[in-house]
Amino acid sequence: MLYGLIGFGIILVIGAMIVGVYNSLVGLREKVNEAWSGVDTFLKKRYDMIPNLIETVKGYAKHEQEVFTKVTELRTKAMGASTPDEQIQAENALSGTLKTLFAVAENYPDLKANQNFMQFQQDYTVLEDELNKSRRFYNAVVRDYNTKRLVFPNNILAGMLGFTGRSYFELDNEEERKNVEVKF
Repeated sequence: MLYGLIGFGIILVIGAMIVGVYNSLVGLREKVNEAWSGVDTFLKKRYDMIPNLIETVKGYAKHEQEVFTKVTELRTKAMGASTPDEQIQAENALSGTLKTLFAVAENYPDLKANQNFMQFQQDYTVLEDELNKSRRFYNAVVRDYNTKRLVFPNNILAGMLGFTGRSYFELDNEEERKNVEVKF
């Protein structure tokens, strides 16, 4: 009888531990999803700004068609990404191409003086700041989730319960780590 109660107590403690780990992992996974939703909102705002940027620059830099085409293709690819990992890769490529577009605009003094372009510049800078804050929050939540998932004994339970790791929203290379300069 005593051994039966001890056995039941051990099973109860293990069950409570499994439930506790499961519930905390679910909560953190939902925070990751929520944080990604915030990033995604700012990315969509950025996607909405890109056609206006291209149209404004096109009027002054008609012979830069290759850059316009590349930005449009990468925007479409980023918008069509079905997972955060795919979108992160597409975003890195798009960010690099946007830098090329801003570099092209540097060569056109009339464009730099254009009121629409100057307003876009300000709006884009604010959007990039908000996007960076959102990325930092997402990465912090991913860190917490991945840490909880990887520590012992949670790693055993997380694997058995189907919790997989999440990727950080990091920039691909040193060039992309530099601040986007939208100053003209």
